[in-house]
Amino acid sequence: MSKKNVNKQVNPKKQVMDNNSKATIGRVLKLIRPYSFMVFLSLLLAVVTVGLTLYAPIITGKAIDMFGGQDQVAFSKLYKLLLTFLIVVAVTGISQWLMAVVNNHITYGVVKKLRVNLFNHLQNMPLMYTDSNPVGAIVNRCISDVDQLSDGILMGFTQLFTGVVTIAATVVIMVILKWQIAIVVVLITPVSLFVAKYIAKKTYDMFILQSDTRGEMTSLIDEMVSNQKIVEAFNHQDEVKDQFSNINIRLKRCSQEAVFYSSLTNPCTRFVNSLVYVGVGLVGGLFAMGGSLSVGTLTVFLSYANQYTKPFNEISGVITELQNAIACAARVFELLDEKEQEDDSRQMDLTSAVKGDVDFKHVYFSYIPELPLMEDVNLKVYPGQRVAIVGPTGCGKTTLINLLMRFYDINRGSISLDGNNINVLKRDAVRHNYGMVLQETWLKHASIRDNIAYGKPDASLEEIMEAAQAVHADNFIRRLPDGYETILGEDGGTLSQGQKQLICIARVMLKLPPMLILDEATSSIDTRTEIHIQHAFARLMKGRTSFVVAHRLSTIKDSDLILVMDDGMIVEQGTHEQLLAADGFYAELYNSQFAVS
Repeated sequence: MSKKNVNKQVNPKKQVMDNNSKATIGRVLKLIRPYSFMVFLSLLLAVVTVGLTLYAPIITGKAIDMFGGQDQVAFSKLYKLLLTFLIVVAVTGISQWLMAVVNNHITYGVVKKLRVNLFNHLQNMPLMYTDSNPVGAIVNRCISDVDQLSDGILMGFTQLFTGVVTIAATVVIMVILKWQIAIVVVLITPVSLFVAKYIAKKTYDMFILQSDTRGEMTSLIDEMVSNQKIVEAFNHQDEVKDQFSNINIRLKRCSQEAVFYSSLTNPCTRFVNSLVYVGVGLVGGLFAMGGSLSVGTLTVFLSYANQYTKPFNEISGVITELQNAIACAARVFELLDEKEQEDDSRQMDLTSAVKGDVDFKHVYFSYIPELPLMEDVNLKVYPGQRVAIVGPTGCGKTTLINLLMRFYDINRGSISLDGNNINVLKRDAVRHNYGMVLQETWLKHASIRDNIAYGKPDASLEEIMEAAQAVHADNFIRRLPDGYETILGEDGGTLSQGQKQLICIARVMLKLPPMLILDEATSSIDTRTEIHIQHAFARLMKGRTSFVVAHRLSTIKDSDLILVMDDGMIVEQGTHEQLLAADGFYAELYNSQFAVS
C-alpha cells in the first residue's frame, strides 16, 4: 500500500479524532472519577517527590559553596548537608514507590471495571452484532485495546503528573533565585511545546489505523486457528499465508509511520532542551563572572536546566502514548456504544407450564432491510406435535429457529407461545422452555459433568449419568482419565465430533424441556449409535412440541407436520404422505435423495 493510499484511509479517522477525541478523554476521566481520592494522593506524592528532587540540587549547590579554597572547607557544615542529602534521597525514593503503588491501583481498577463493562455489554448485545462482526476484532477491543489504554493511563499518572509539577516548580524556584535566567528558559520553552504538539497530532491518525489493522489480523488468526483442519483439508495454506502477509505488510507500514512520527518527538525536544541548557550556561556564566551569582548557585541552575527539560522529553513520550491510548479507547467506547437488545425485565413472565402451542401470524422478517427474507409467513403448531423443517441450504430453516428462540425479533406480525405473543414475554421465559441441539457443538473449558449440567446446574451426578446413559455417552465418558470430572479443553479438546455431539444431546436430555429444537443433532454420529439416540429422542419428544431440522428426509417421515422452506418462505406443509401425493417441491427433494441411477 502506498503512502498516498494510507493517507486516504486515514482521513475519515482524522475526522473522528476532531469530533470525538475530547469526548473520549472525557469518558476516560469519568471512569477515573471514583478514584478521585487516589488521584489526589498521587498528585500529592508527585508534589512531594518533585519538591524533594528539586531540593537536592540546592543542597548540592550549598555544598559546593563550602569549598572556599585550600584549607577553607567547612567540614562540619558539609557533613550536615551530606546527611540532609541522604535523607532527601531516601524520602524521595519512598515517595516515588508509594506513587507507583497508587497509580497502579487507579489504572488497573479502571481497566478491571472497563473489562467487566465490556463483557457484560457483550452478554446483552443482540445476536445480530456478533453474527455480523469478526470474533477476533471484538476480542482485540476487549483485550489489546484495553491494555493499550491502561498503558496510557499509567504513563499519564506516573510521568505526566510529575512532569507538569517539575516544570512548574522549577520555573518558580529559578525565578526566586535569578529571574533573568528564568526568563531565558521560559522564552525557549514554547518551541519545545510546538514541536511536541505538531508531532502528537500526526501520530494519532496512524495509531488509529494501526489499531484497526491489528484487529483485522487478530480476526484472521482466530479464524484460521479455529478452522485449521478445514484449511489444511482444502490445501488453502498458501492463500491464507498471502492474506496474512498482505495484512501484515499494511500493519508494518502504518506501524512504521506511527513509530516514525512518535520517535521524532524525543530527539526534537532534546535539541530544544539543549538550547535551554546552553542558554542557562551562557547567561549564568556571565552573572557568575560579574560576581552576582555564586558557583554553587550556577550549578543549581544548570541542574535545574536538566530537571526542567527532562519532563518535556517524558511528556512528549507520554503524549505519544496517550494518542495511542485515546485511539484504542475510542474503539472500546465504540463497542460500548453499540445498542444493546431492548431490556425485557418489565415484560411478562410465563406463570404456568408451557404446553407447546406455537402460532405464526403474518410474520415478516429480514436480516437486512433492503433484502426481504420472510414475508407473510403463517404457521400453526399444536402441543406435542413433531414438526420437521426441510429445504435446500439457505432456505431459512435456521432463521425460523432464530425467531422461535427470540435470537432475532420479527419486523412485523406475531409469534405466539401458548397464546402469548413472545415479543411481550421475557426472552429468558421463552428460551427456558426450549432444549436445543445444533449441528455445531459447543463445549466450554470445564469438566464433562459441568458441560452436561450447563442447562441444569443443580443436577446431581446420578441425574447427569442417567442422561449420558440415555444417549449412549456413558461408556466413552467412563473410559476417560477422570470420567465425568475430566476437564475438556477448548471446544471439547481431543474428543471426536461425534462424542462432543453426544455430550450436547445429553445436556438436553438432562434438562427435559417442554419443547425441543434439533438442528441436524445426529449429523456427526455413527449409524449404529444414531439408531439408539433416535429411540431416545422418540421417548423424549413424546408429548413435547419438537422442531427438527433435517437434510436426510428419511429421518422425518414419521413427523406430524413437515414444513418445506425455500427462499425464507414456507412453500409447502403437511405430512410425508400428503406432500408426496401433492408431487411438489418436497416430492422433488425426496426423490432426488432416493433416486436410483
